[in-house]
Amino acid sequence: MQISAKDLSNLLQGEIVGNENVVLHTIAKIEEGKEGALSFLSNLKYEPHLYTTKSSVVLVNKSFTPTAKVNATLIRVEDAYRAFTFILEKFSAVANKKSGIAQSAVIETEIKIPESTYIGAQTYIAADVEIGENCQIYPQVYLGDGVRVGNNVTLFPGVKVYANCVIGNNCIIHAGTVIGSDGFGFAPLPDRSYKKIPQLGNVIIEDDVEIGSNCSIDKATMGSTIIRKGVKMDNLVQIAHNVEIGEHTVIAGQSGIAGSTKIGRYCVFGGQVGIAGHIVIADGNQFGAQSGVSSSIQEENGKWFGSPVIEVRQALKSGVVYRKLPDLEKKLNELDKIVKEKK
Repeated sequence: MQISAKDLSNLLQGEIVGNENVVLHTIAKIEEGKEGALSFLSNLKYEPHLYTTKSSVVLVNKSFTPTAKVNATLIRVEDAYRAFTFILEKFSAVANKKSGIAQSAVIETEIKIPESTYIGAQTYIAADVEIGENCQIYPQVYLGDGVRVGNNVTLFPGVKVYANCVIGNNCIIHAGTVIGSDGFGFAPLPDRSYKKIPQLGNVIIEDDVEIGSNCSIDKATMGSTIIRKGVKMDNLVQIAHNVEIGEHTVIAGQSGIAGSTKIGRYCVFGGQVGIAGHIVIADGNQFGAQSGVSSSIQEENGKWFGSPVIEVRQALKSGVVYRKLPDLEKKLNELDKIVKEKK
């Protein structure tokens, strides 16, 4: 990717200060800049690096005023961080895009693969699969019978998608993730053994979802496990059968959601949060790391912490008391001793 400062400024609708003809070919942190690199300054903690950076161009907010001489060309934009993220997306798309179908890929039937879609080595595509435009399907991906993959989807190496699952447009699924494995369903028998309950459903992933590496999303026993539009999921997340996750909910690593639970929109889950099965979480609720949620939460936009969870302000107060327990125990023992001596 090569672009002049002038063209970049026009793309970002920015205001250029300095040499508009300098050519950019890479990106770099402002403190690690080099000639031909683009950097940005959003957090003023890094302002000193602006005056020493070797980067050719730095994005800054329009509200920012330098306090010393700047050697780099500046491009003033409304939001430097957002503008830099936009450029990262463009740069990544160009740098990583692959094309063609690898000779070692196995495609079981005459499936129409768009010319704009890449299929990597040793990928297996079963019967009746549909794949959209501009997809990047990396090596050793498995797509089972009847899988539907939308446009602009990236499946990184080793992703496994079981039969009849659906992946919407603009989704990214990272390496090693399994979509549509059997739910954890077993019926106890009189002899205390367990009989497997057949899992007949699928998983539906809507548009603009990103799922981290080594996640597991189980198919429904009947019907569908559903990941709604815009959900972002970290690595090592477990989603059980018949779960529904609402739009634009964010789930951090090592969290787990048990079967048939319904999560609302715009929720936020910290790392290692555990959610019990067959409950409902209302829209906008946020949970601190390692929280345990054992019952439904009907109110919206709450903040929760602990196991079992309580309202975050109460949790913080409880934490203060907990830390004082050794001193409180000591005082209680002293009082107990005084009472006994007076008897």
